[in-house]
Amino acid sequence: MNKRHAIKLIATGAGWTAAATTLGLALTACSENKPSFNAVDLTGADYAKDFKLADADGKERTLADFKGKVVVLFFGYAQCPDVCPTTMTEMAQVKQQLGKDGDKLQIVFITVDPARDTPVVMKAYMGAFDPSFVALIPTSEQLVAVAKDFKVYYKKVEGKTPTSYSMDHSAASYVYDTNGRLRLYARYGAGVAPMVSDVKALLNS
Repeated sequence: MNKRHAIKLIATGAGWTAAATTLGLALTACSENKPSFNAVDLTGADYAKDFKLADADGKERTLADFKGKVVVLFFGYAQCPDVCPTTMTEMAQVKQQLGKDGDKLQIVFITVDPARDTPVVMKAYMGAFDPSFVALIPTSEQLVAVAKDFKVYYKKVEGKTPTSYSMDHSAASYVYDTNGRLRLYARYGAGVAPMVSDVKALLNS
């Protein structure tokens, strides 16, 4: 092997090594930049993209109203005995544990019981957990449409009297990033710490 050929092989090998190193660093960088979530990652989903519903003050709200904040959206009702108050209590704890970033978290509650969840009822209900939580009250027709769009289940379960019924409903939460994009599906009972971690990841991404 002559000297020129040897130099060429060394140079070629060095080139491949450099290229491989560069590619490896690029892949590592991509991996490091992609956040790891505790909840189910729904990034890119083609449903549950937005809503247009009245809040307890009668003001029409959409996701655009909360741009710059991570939004946690939950469907429930005020007379719910367990899942709803537990979830709202946990969300209040999440906000508290975020410290100064708590102001960058917005909880939105859509009632599946608009017949009983009047504006007065919903204001009091949200206020019991955190005054910043926003309740949305759809009409019966709007509820059908938004539940379909968000793939949410709800069903009236008759009680002993016409007004003592309960509502079966989906118990998970949808989480949106600061640009209003659907990112996560958080199952009921996942806990406060995992949600705090996920919100921080979205705020820092």
